[in-house]
Amino acid sequence: MQHWQIGLMEEARETLLVVEEESPNEERNTSAPDRQIGGWKPCSLIMCTEFCVCVAYYGIGRNLAVYLKTELLEDSVTAAAQASMWQGTCFLTTLIGAYMADSHWGNYLTIAAFMVIYFMGLVVLTLSTSLPLLKHSHFTSYLGLYMVALGVGSIKPCMSAFGADQFDDADTTAKGSFFSFYYLTVTIGALLAGTVVVWIQDNYGWTIGFGLLTILIGLAFTNLVFGSKFYRYRKPVGSPLTRMCQVIVAATRKFNMDLPENESLLCKATEKSEMSVGNEELENTPEFSFLNKASIVSASDFTTAGALNPWRLCATSQVEELKSILRLLPIWATFILFASVSTQESTVFVEQGIFMNTRLGSLNIPPASLTTFDVLTVIVFTPLYDMIIIPITRQFTGKERGLSHLQRAGIGLFFSIIAMVSAAILETKRLEVASEEGLVHKKAAVSMSILWQIPQHVLVGIGEVLNQIGMLAFFYDQAPDSMRSLCLALALLTISLGGYVTSIILTTTDLVFGWIPDNLNQGHLDRFFWLVSGLCLLNLAVFVYLASRFKYKRSS
Repeated sequence: MQHWQIGLMEEARETLLVVEEESPNEERNTSAPDRQIGGWKPCSLIMCTEFCVCVAYYGIGRNLAVYLKTELLEDSVTAAAQASMWQGTCFLTTLIGAYMADSHWGNYLTIAAFMVIYFMGLVVLTLSTSLPLLKHSHFTSYLGLYMVALGVGSIKPCMSAFGADQFDDADTTAKGSFFSFYYLTVTIGALLAGTVVVWIQDNYGWTIGFGLLTILIGLAFTNLVFGSKFYRYRKPVGSPLTRMCQVIVAATRKFNMDLPENESLLCKATEKSEMSVGNEELENTPEFSFLNKASIVSASDFTTAGALNPWRLCATSQVEELKSILRLLPIWATFILFASVSTQESTVFVEQGIFMNTRLGSLNIPPASLTTFDVLTVIVFTPLYDMIIIPITRQFTGKERGLSHLQRAGIGLFFSIIAMVSAAILETKRLEVASEEGLVHKKAAVSMSILWQIPQHVLVGIGEVLNQIGMLAFFYDQAPDSMRSLCLALALLTISLGGYVTSIILTTTDLVFGWIPDNLNQGHLDRFFWLVSGLCLLNLAVFVYLASRFKYKRSS
C-alpha cells in the first residue's frame, strides 16, 4: 500500500465521520426493530395471515391439473406440465417481492400490496368459471392464475422474513421454533386445501370453490392490517442487487491494483454512515479475494466535492454481503431437485392416482386429496422432531438444535430418493395389474387401490419437514441482515425451479420416449420415476460434498 493510499484511507474515514455528523437521517440507517414490540403475539397474526394465503394457494395448486383437464380440456401431459409451470412461477415471483421489501417498501407494505393483486387474481379466476362468456376461456383462466402467481409468490419470502423479524437476532431458539411453526401453519393450510377445498371443487363446482378462496384472502388482508400496531418493522436499506453490482463494478475497475497486506487499510463503513446498510459488521474473508479490491481507496474514488463514489469504493461489509450470496449459491442449487419431487405430488402423482381404484366403500377419493397424507405427516412429524429428535441428537452433537440446518436438509434429500423409489415400485406393480386385467389398451383405472400411494406421500412429507425447514432456517441464518428477504426468496426460488425441472423432464421424456401417454396403462411412468430417483441420488452426493466444505457466517 502506497503512502498516498494510506492518506486517502484516512481522508475517507474523516469524510464518513462528517457524513455521520451532518446527516440527520438516522432512521434510514437503523434497521434494528423496536424491542418494545414484536414477539409471539404479532407472530401469531402473521401466521394466521399465512394460513389463509396457503389455503388459497394450495386450493388452486392441488387440483390444478384436474381443472385444466376438465375445464380447459387439456391433455394429460399438457395439464401436468402447465400445472408444474404455474407452481414454478408462484415461486419465481418471490424475487419480485423480496426486491420490493429489501429495497423500497419493507416486508409489511410489500405483503399488503401484493395481497391485493392476489385477491384480484382470484376474482378473475372465479369469474372465468361462472360467466358463460368467459367459461372455458384459456386467456381469462391463465390471466387469473398468473395474477395469483404474482401475488402469492411476492408475499412468500416477505411473510417468513417478517415473522422472524419479530424476534431478537440473538434469540436463535425462538427463531428456530418460529420456522417450525411457520412451516406447520403452511402444512395445515395445505391439509385444509387438499381435503375440504378439493372436495368442494369436485362436488360443488369451481365457481364456489374459487369464490370461497377469494373471500378467504379478503379476510387475510383484514387480519394483516389489524396487527399493524403490534409488529416490528425492519426498514428497507436499498436494493441489495444494486449494492452487489457496485462491488463487482468497483472491483473490476481496480483489477490492476494490489491488495494491501494490512486489511485494516481497506475501506470500512462507520456505524451510521451512508455506506453502512445493515445492522452488522461482517468480517473480511479470504474467499473471492478479487472482490476485496472494491475496498481499496484510490484518488478517483472521490468527486470534486469530496463525496465518495459508491461505484468506485465499497465498504468491506458490502463486499462480504456479495460473498455471502456467492457462498450460498452452490448449496442452493442442490435444493432444486427436492422441490421437483414435491411438485410431482400435485401433478404426476395425481395422474398416477387417476388410473387406480379411487373407491373406498361408498366414498370416492379424489386423487388430488392423497396429498393429505403428506400434510398429516408434516403435522405429526414437525412437533415430534422438536420434542424427540432434537433432544436425542443434541446428546451426540452438542448443538442446541441437535442437527445443523444443513445436516437436517441433507437427510431430507435422502427421503426424496426413497419417495421416488416407492412411486416407481408402485407404478411397476400397477402396470402388472393393468396387464393381468386386460386394461393395457383401455383408458381405465385398475383394481389396485389408490391408498397404495400413501407411502410415497408420507416419505415426501418427512423429507419436507427435514429439508424445507432446514433450508429456510439455513438461508435466514446465513444471510446478511440487509438481504434476508432476498435470501429467503432464493430459498423459495428452488421450488419455482423445481416446478420447471419437472415440466422439462415430463415434456422431454414424453417427446423422446413417450413414457407418459394419455392412457398410462400403455405408458412407462415407472421409468420416469426411476430416472428422477437416479437424479436425486446424484444430487445428494453433490450436496454432501458442498455441505462438508461450507464455511458458516455464524453458528447454524
